[in-house]
Amino acid sequence: MTSKELTSWFDHVLETENFAEADSSKNGLQVDNDGAEITRVAFAVDACLETVTRANAAGAGMLVVHHGLFWKEPERVTGPHYRRLRALMTANMALYASHLPLDAHDELGNNAGLANRIGLIKRNPFGVWRGCVIGVSGSFEQPISLDALCSRLFPDDAQPPHLLPFGPQKIRTAAVVSGGASSEMYQAIDAGFDCFITGEIGHEEYHHALENKITVIAGGHYRTETLGVQQLAVRLGRETDIETVFIDVPTNL
Repeated sequence: MTSKELTSWFDHVLETENFAEADSSKNGLQVDNDGAEITRVAFAVDACLETVTRANAAGAGMLVVHHGLFWKEPERVTGPHYRRLRALMTANMALYASHLPLDAHDELGNNAGLANRIGLIKRNPFGVWRGCVIGVSGSFEQPISLDALCSRLFPDDAQPPHLLPFGPQKIRTAAVVSGGASSEMYQAIDAGFDCFITGEIGHEEYHHALENKITVIAGGHYRTETLGVQQLAVRLGRETDIETVFIDVPTNL
């Protein structure tokens, strides 16, 4: 497949156009190749130099990421930004980025993946950001302890970077918004959820969580946003003859 054909496939599956006004992160094809046929696509969370280098070593003709190279304003092509672009172009590797579309997707998204992992049922959309609903909320079939919930969220027994255990001992409901979504905690409080799961939480949220008796699990920005690209890779491999590879470059943040 060509970069144009792959871009069309991703745009269709992720409904990228629906986020054009809300998301300024330049979703879609950010860097093209010279038209060469692509037989292997690498998937990663971040478009950093290490990711590009490892994707090239893996023989990928396209890199698909959650956090791309272009966000709001145009950036000068100097320093690290130049080196990342140079690495892509030297490798003749295309770059496709999907930010909000890959958070919000009800099957392939980061939040859908986290909800599946922890066993949320009776789900509803949750978390409005710039007019787009990007998260998931729901309940557990049986009330669950915080330790058990963390074990589901991190099956490798890793500990969340930050934990605010201020809600009920038995958690019945939860809302999930991956990444840097500390402000969505207030929406979870207003909706009466027992627990809010995100990637990062700020200092100013501590006392609000304590006084409103809600548990917050801040599992790390990176760790809460690996599922989307991995699920997208599985879908691409299932529906096309493209080979896929996941490039894991954790930041521990």
